[in-house]
Amino acid sequence: MTRKKGESKVKVFLDWCKGCGICAAFCPNKVLSVDKQGKVRVDREDDCINCGFCEIHCPDFAIMVYPKDERTPFEANIDDVAPATREELHRIRNSNST
Repeated sequence: MTRKKGESKVKVFLDWCKGCGICAAFCPNKVLSVDKQGKVRVDREDDCINCGFCEIHCPDFAIMVYPKDERTPFEANIDDVAPATREELHRIRNSNST
C-alpha cells in the first residue's frame, strides 16, 4: 500500500455518490470535500497517502484509490485483458449493440 503523498489517484463515481460526506470527514489529509451540489470532489489528490479510509467508509462504494502507475479496470483497454475475458467482452458489446 502506497503511503507517500502524490503517488495515488482518487476516482469518484459521481453517479454512485449520495454526498453523505463520510469520506471527506475521515480523510486525514483533507483530499476530499463535498461541493454545493452535494457530491464529493477531489480537491488535493497530491496529498493523498492511500490510507484507504475513504474507500472503506463510503457506504455506496463510490470511491476508488489506487497507485498512479496503475490503470483501473475502467481505464483498461479491451486488448489488455485475458483472451477468454476479451471474447466475453466482445460478445457482450455485440449483443448490446443490436
